[in-house]
Amino acid sequence: MAAKRRVLILSASMGAGHDQVAAELARRLASEGAEVEIIDVLQLLPFRLGPMLRGWYHWMIRRAPWLYELIYRVFFVSKRAPSTSPLTLLAVAGLRARVGDRPPDEVVSTFHLAAQVAGRLRERGELAAPSTVLVTDFAVHRLWLHPGNDRYLCLSPAAIRRVAAATGRPVSCHAPVVRPEFRRPGADPARVRARLGARPGDRLVLVSAGSWGVGDVVETARVLALSGRYTPVVLCGGNTGLRRRLRGAGIGSALGWRDDLPELMAAAYALVDNAAGLTCAEAFAAGLPVVSYRPIPGHGRDGALAMARAGVSVHASDAGALLDALDRFQDARRRDLQVGRAAALFAWAPAEAALIPGFRYGGAFPCSRMGADWESRMLP
Repeated sequence: MAAKRRVLILSASMGAGHDQVAAELARRLASEGAEVEIIDVLQLLPFRLGPMLRGWYHWMIRRAPWLYELIYRVFFVSKRAPSTSPLTLLAVAGLRARVGDRPPDEVVSTFHLAAQVAGRLRERGELAAPSTVLVTDFAVHRLWLHPGNDRYLCLSPAAIRRVAAATGRPVSCHAPVVRPEFRRPGADPARVRARLGARPGDRLVLVSAGSWGVGDVVETARVLALSGRYTPVVLCGGNTGLRRRLRGAGIGSALGWRDDLPELMAAAYALVDNAAGLTCAEAFAAGLPVVSYRPIPGHGRDGALAMARAGVSVHASDAGALLDALDRFQDARRRDLQVGRAAALFAWAPAEAALIPGFRYGGAFPCSRMGADWESRMLP
């Protein structure tokens, strides 16, 4: 009996998006017979630096976003920044030990630090398995890019040439990795609306604050509520303080961490997002139009602008532009155009198609193009 193909996925518990992508990819690979292990790359750092790094980032995003913006501009996107961060060097030993104990057949990174660590180990000949980087952001900053990795999978064609030029490695597009429930929610939208206390005719607008509940979402909810045209439903994640503030102010609905997000999206009019992360990809899958407003600094702002340039979302620069964008979705033709552009992302082959030899895909992307034509769609 042939041994199972072993895939090691490197993620990071910086928020929930990277971990959720890793978990969904692991589920898909396991359904194809692979043995999958997920490692939090923060756990590879010595001296408990991983939890410290996560806590520091969380504090900056909530309390000092200007500081994160400065760090992002200097170390993530500046051409003068060093090619390898000290964190990469610290995590290499941890990954070396893990792959030495149980050698994988493939390593997949869903976080930029993981891509740096795997790329460095592969470049030095200390990782025998191919290393694939699954880029989870529309805006690809420098720390995603390491020439030691074997290939890159990106969300947008716009990212392909940048990644190929920076790494010299093959690059291709893949469909966003989201749970299948978002494409076929099971609950009745009317029942979901009733559960939220919505009145007939209310236009429910989901306001996403990520798993940590960060950003200027109270002001966003206030703009929506004061318009009289939209009812905000704020996804506060694990931020109980944010829920209390919203409920105290009587602004719309304030929800904690939810497992029924596919049903909420099926019942909503639109999503207003501030991070350009996984929640946007889930909305794209659910057929829910997305407006980016007051994005968090750094990768959040760059991602929001990159999505808008790709035509899959709208970036609103102020409150008037936010309401104007939402008003335009009342025009069925305009709404369908944006939803259609976002849905087209899922016509690309799924990420697992690049990771499982002989994978047969029966979706929107024809199987005949998964064979010889797969390499022809990659750069360089």
